[in-house]
Amino acid sequence: MRLVIATCSVTYSGRLNAHLTQAKRLLMVKADGAVLIHSDGGSYKPLNWMSPPATMRVHEPDAEQAEAGITEVWTVQADKTDDQLRIHIAEIHHDSTHELGSDPGLVKDGVEADLQRLLAEQIERLGEGHTLIRREHPTPIGPVDILAKGPQGTVAVELKRRGEIDGVEQLTRYLDLLNRDPLLAPVTGVFAAQQIKPQARTLAEDRGIRCVVLDYDDMRGVDDAAPRLF
Repeated sequence: MRLVIATCSVTYSGRLNAHLTQAKRLLMVKADGAVLIHSDGGSYKPLNWMSPPATMRVHEPDAEQAEAGITEVWTVQADKTDDQLRIHIAEIHHDSTHELGSDPGLVKDGVEADLQRLLAEQIERLGEGHTLIRREHPTPIGPVDILAKGPQGTVAVELKRRGEIDGVEQLTRYLDLLNRDPLLAPVTGVFAAQQIKPQARTLAEDRGIRCVVLDYDDMRGVDDAAPRLF
């Protein structure tokens, strides 16, 4: 991973357009091709990013950019779409590269682990005609929670307690990789959670990912306290 602290401005163009005016920021360039731009606030979420697969090129500024104080330009181009991230760097304050090695992956808490097990046992909750292929299907960037066979082909499922944008991004990366495998393609995605935030649902549906809300108590067979005649 390369970590760069730089005074820079950032422009994203493609399915949406966004611009960050010049300021000091942290730029993260990951081995899988992802590029993320962070500020010193905003918790763990980047201000902007490009998901892999993508190609980054560094080149000299043109005359107008140089006159404005830009020393180099990073162009990050998505491999499968027209999306492009352009970073205009005025000054680099820190630049280091670190070898992180293989990551053992996220260890899920009890609820997420139980959701995965229960959905694997009740795979019909994804819809009629679905069958389980396997849990924890391995990929180079981490395991897919559930891989299933659906009426239209292979289905990759990402499970969360609370469905947020980060989970959609994670599933998107898995889908990019899985669809390169001719034995699995075409692979569609399902984002499943107990709650799914509106922003995450909007992003998922924009990317052709289906959202499924899971009732944990119902899946466990826990009866409710409502009075009944029988």
